[in-house]
Amino acid sequence: MDETRNLVQLRGAAAGEPAFSHENHGQQFYRFSFSVQRLSGQADVLHVIATGDQLRGLLPLEGRRLAVEGQLRSFNNKSGCGSKLVISVFARTLEATEEEDLNSIQLRGVICKPPVLRRTPLGRCISDMMLAVNRRYGRADYLPCIAWGQVAMITGRMDVGETLALEGRVQSRVYTKVIEGCAQERTAFEVSVMHLLDDV
Repeated sequence: MDETRNLVQLRGAAAGEPAFSHENHGQQFYRFSFSVQRLSGQADVLHVIATGDQLRGLLPLEGRRLAVEGQLRSFNNKSGCGSKLVISVFARTLEATEEEDLNSIQLRGVICKPPVLRRTPLGRCISDMMLAVNRRYGRADYLPCIAWGQVAMITGRMDVGETLALEGRVQSRVYTKVIEGCAQERTAFEVSVMHLLDDV
């Protein structure tokens, strides 16, 4: 059994053209927005990182329907004011598709901060947690997760260091942050936990 798991499967439409992200070991990586429809009709707009080789033959990209398989990655961006956790889908495969939208993630990692169990104004139970998912070469991705209802009750009582395996979807959520009296619209990216997996 793998110690960790990090598998994202998406189907949707590119919501913009790719822009240069970074270079690593001579390989150029590009970032683009990717829109996946929920059953409710609302869309999650996520960031996807892909290589120039993967994108070749798919340009122009905007509006093109794609299937993405890869991993959810985090990067601590310390430029600007304070540090910010940047969440992106790192594409292992990228191809054109005509199939309907899909947003699925499986994660297995370790809880690295005490979970926060709270209730919404309507009385719904929510648990916020941070999951550390190991990568090769001693690195780890720190991925914010949110659970509701019975799953929230279970995860909200877990301790730091406990292993958690889950299945869910990657979501984007727009919120307002007030900085020095000015309201700024921000987007949070997190894993919405659908259910827990038994293979811990």
